[in-house]
Amino acid sequence: MSRIGNRKIVIPDGVTVTEENGIVTVKGPKGELTTSLVNGITVKVEDNTLEVLRASDDLKAMHGTINANINNMVIGVSKGYEKQLEILGVGYRFALKGNKIVINAGYSHPVEMDIPQGITVEVPSNTELTVKGIDKVQVGEYAANIRKVRQPEPYKGKGIRYKDEHVRRKEGKKAA
Repeated sequence: MSRIGNRKIVIPDGVTVTEENGIVTVKGPKGELTTSLVNGITVKVEDNTLEVLRASDDLKAMHGTINANINNMVIGVSKGYEKQLEILGVGYRFALKGNKIVINAGYSHPVEMDIPQGITVEVPSNTELTVKGIDKVQVGEYAANIRKVRQPEPYKGKGIRYKDEHVRRKEGKKAA
């Protein structure tokens, strides 16, 4: 029995969910998202709740996945998602230049990354960066790609990390 698949999603005020020809569209104050359904899975909307139903037990895994994806879409168009990153190291910094992020992370050249459509990036200080958007997958993937530029190393802790991330530190070599 799929617990997540059987969960009923509460639709907040200002958000509408429609299903046509196997495509679910979620519209809200922050934007619009769509996803396609697998054959055998249907969506039933009543009042302000949404229920995902499956035709057979062969679709148990996709039942829970689609329920979670639709729930993430409802949260995205109503509240939005955000990931905060920070950079630690001497001379390491973030900067915005037009539609690009410029990252100085100890390389011989600054790393420039294009900001994709549907994502907004804010730089409150030169060591902090906030990635915002309505699509949870897109926000998380873009933040992970920024973090990959210089992952935190375990000896000094230098690099790009998430704001709430804890980096395990290692003890260095000891002199004899």
